[in-house]
Amino acid sequence: MIKYKILSFFLVCLVSSNLFAQYNLSGIVLSLPDSSSMKNCNVYLNEKGISVSTDSLGRFEFHDLPAGQYTLVTSFLEYHTTYQKVSINKNDTYVKVCMKSVYSVLEEVVVTHKPEDEGHLRAVENMGIYEGKKSEVIVPDKLTVNLATNNARQVYSRVAGLNIYENDGAGLQLSIGGRGLDPNRTSNFNVRQNGYDISADALGYPESYYTPPVEAIEKIQIVRGAASLQYGTQFGGLLNFILRKPVEDKKIQLIARQSVGSYGFYNAFTSLSGTVGKVSYYSFFQYKRADGWRPNSGFNDFNFYTNLNYKLSPKSTLGFDITIMDYLAQQAGGLNDAMFKQDPRQSNRARNWFKVNWNLAAIHFTHKFNASSEFNIRMFGLSASRYSLGFRPVRVESPDDNSKRDLIKGEFNNWGAEARYLKRYMIGSKNLVLLVGGRFYHGLNHSTQGNGNAGNDPNFNYIENYKYKTLSSSDYRFPNNNVALFAENIIYLSDKFSITPGIRYEYINTTSDGTAISLVTNGAGVVRDTLTVTENRTNSRQFILGGIGFCYRPTSRINTYANISQNYRSITFSDMQIINPSSVIDPNLKDERGYSADIGIRSEQTNAIIYDLSLFYVNYANRIGETLDSDKYNNTLRKRGNIGEAVMMGVECYLEGEFFKLTKIKTENWNASAFINLALIHSKYLKSELKRVKGSQVEFVPKVNLKTGLRVGYKNLKASFQITHLSDQFTDATNATSSLDGTSSVMGPIPAYTIMDFSMSYEYKIFKLEGSVNNLANQMYFTRRATGYPGPGILPSDGRGFYLTLQVKI
Repeated sequence: MIKYKILSFFLVCLVSSNLFAQYNLSGIVLSLPDSSSMKNCNVYLNEKGISVSTDSLGRFEFHDLPAGQYTLVTSFLEYHTTYQKVSINKNDTYVKVCMKSVYSVLEEVVVTHKPEDEGHLRAVENMGIYEGKKSEVIVPDKLTVNLATNNARQVYSRVAGLNIYENDGAGLQLSIGGRGLDPNRTSNFNVRQNGYDISADALGYPESYYTPPVEAIEKIQIVRGAASLQYGTQFGGLLNFILRKPVEDKKIQLIARQSVGSYGFYNAFTSLSGTVGKVSYYSFFQYKRADGWRPNSGFNDFNFYTNLNYKLSPKSTLGFDITIMDYLAQQAGGLNDAMFKQDPRQSNRARNWFKVNWNLAAIHFTHKFNASSEFNIRMFGLSASRYSLGFRPVRVESPDDNSKRDLIKGEFNNWGAEARYLKRYMIGSKNLVLLVGGRFYHGLNHSTQGNGNAGNDPNFNYIENYKYKTLSSSDYRFPNNNVALFAENIIYLSDKFSITPGIRYEYINTTSDGTAISLVTNGAGVVRDTLTVTENRTNSRQFILGGIGFCYRPTSRINTYANISQNYRSITFSDMQIINPSSVIDPNLKDERGYSADIGIRSEQTNAIIYDLSLFYVNYANRIGETLDSDKYNNTLRKRGNIGEAVMMGVECYLEGEFFKLTKIKTENWNASAFINLALIHSKYLKSELKRVKGSQVEFVPKVNLKTGLRVGYKNLKASFQITHLSDQFTDATNATSSLDGTSSVMGPIPAYTIMDFSMSYEYKIFKLEGSVNNLANQMYFTRRATGYPGPGILPSDGRGFYLTLQVKI
């Protein structure tokens, strides 16, 4: 009996050991066909409902699994999901998983990721979703252009349809628009730096007075109107400056650039970068000055930036940014048509000044929970000011009478936070990517206007009683709050087709509290009347915007996309309250609403031919603009109000070809390419209650917008030549063919112009020499008729200028 009990005991132990034995399942995930390891790939054990992420070598491991049959599911964005049966039989098991890119085709080399400088953003990048959207990426290091002057005409030459104000030859402020949007200080785009806002006040004063130096920019991301669901409601979309990141393989790297040029131009740019243990940093300082192409147009500019990052863990990073910019510029004033024709370089304003101080700070935290989930939060703040001082009568030809100057001050203090959560997941065999986020924003704009002193210097102090009624005056505070929630979801219905629906909820509360005293004068400047307005009002509104995008890739080389998205633009404080002697504001202004749509086809992973061909349509209801009006004294005035409903539609195309790759001529030292960037736009006012507006062409819309050029290189010697042509365009909704007000010339056409630019660079070891000639043919032209500062009137663009830069990198 004892023997049988002992035997039974051993049999039970043997069975128990087999039933409860635990084993490990490990393996590696590789990308075909080069067998490179797949980092941060999601590996899911179907029967257990557990997942892990691969390490930097593509390895993964599951612990303590009983023997049996399992299904191993491996997924990674832009790769085919794999399903592999695995048997565990009394031993630890090791498997190898091979994944194919969704872009791969038979008998072709698989490219595991798209290069950064291909021209557009990937489907998911930097906590953003861009599938089905029209996007562009500019990498300044890949360009042979004038970087020291921030020459927007050259830097943005490969972005179709952009309309650029060029009255600032030194690139202190970027002013771009497109598709009928006012370019003034890029106010119709959501302008960001490293993902956070940098404009004065995103709701009430969305103008951007600060532009990062192109020398410090790693890449520029532009997403058209469909970006309104993730980045704000603007019709223009997103403009995001990604500044250079710390170098990872050096403790310290120094780059020093010295530039000189025409009209007293001098630019010194110095940067330091490196990584020490868990800390990485990038910092630059820039000093820039010039006398200006016109008299009375000199400036001094200081720019400082520092980025610090600390790696809390392999999955978490904490970063801090600080930006300080300060510049003082003299304003040469505007010209009327006769003055421009006589001498575009003349100036009759020697006492007009403009000063900007911009202080930005941001804290950002990123955490990757696993390969499929990550979180980011950015907290940012701005303390800034912009002061304008000068003599600016309606008649721009009037000589300065040395009287008291008009002084306008804007003080901006705002802060906000934006959080994003990105999740890659599966439903059945379908891949999905979800982005959800929220944003809170608080802004306070204190705007005053009144009497400055009668001197010549840049004294930005009001005289003792700045509300003394010899000039118009005002004192307003504009606090506002904004809460937004947004979500977008990529649904991959197959390896080739996806849809991306999105939604955004907005709550906006704006307040206006202050008093304005406006003087009504006749054409000779004699005061005829005084108007006093006291205001204390609050405007709260909430709404939902929706949109959807589609993407279809018939082959690995072709990407077709389409999207439609709603847009919204609230009334801004500059629309309502800035007092201008030659204009009036409609008190019944309404917010602007509309939608934008794109459909296009572009290249994927090609280098011999790169293209992006698209059609767009923008519907713009309650569009705010200016028309001519008169007061009870028969003075001609510009009236700002809701003009009507406008549509802009057209073709935008970009095509670039690499000569030696197209001709299959083998060469290691030579490269040559040509590009053409063409936008053909039709615009029209469909509805309007104003005379001569319905059926007219929309302002700031040249019918033809062409940029084309060549780029040639031999080893480290590179050269580029570019031609820019814009057809004529109107500055008012009635399409005035001449300056109808006859005095200030703030309305009227902008004639067509054609500009040529040439640049070269040569790199030898640690040195790099760059040279450029802007406006090679010395064309006299203008791109802007300013309604106020820095005019009013025509602002001539710079003539021919020569520039030379020496860079040392150690």
